[in-house]
Amino acid sequence: MKPHKPAITAIPVTRGPASEAPDLSVGEVASRSGLAVSALHFYESRGLIASVRSAGNQRRYPRSVLRRVAVVKVAQRMGVPLAEIAQALQALPDSRTPTVSDWRRLSARWHADLDERIRTLTALRDQLDSCIGCGCLSLKVCPLRNAQDVLAQEGPGPHFGAVDS
Repeated sequence: MKPHKPAITAIPVTRGPASEAPDLSVGEVASRSGLAVSALHFYESRGLIASVRSAGNQRRYPRSVLRRVAVVKVAQRMGVPLAEIAQALQALPDSRTPTVSDWRRLSARWHADLDERIRTLTALRDQLDSCIGCGCLSLKVCPLRNAQDVLAQEGPGPHFGAVDS
């Protein structure tokens, strides 16, 4: 006699809100995303992500928040300020999670800025090679000097810029 095989029962798959996986707690999002709970609260206060409150007043996030957090983290690594990231995400219909085509549009907006920062950092690196250890920053040949304080126009704090010798 052949061994009896149990019948395989198909489980119907439904689409829509009823089939979505349960929402995630802030701790679960923190664990999955690698961010601290305080960072998630900060992101939420800046409009980067959103939660709903449970009956017990606990934050609950849809699973799609993990993709939004990933987009935010990648944009931050590119040096995009959080305010710009929030503005870009808020421009999405219904503040949805970015799709692949959304990401292409978002990243294209930041591409030129990233290229400029790469150019500036490369120039800084190349100019520092001949200056490290000097400490004076006042020689007429030093590319880092700030003759007549011309970089003050860029606002307070230190700046790197091409200053004419």
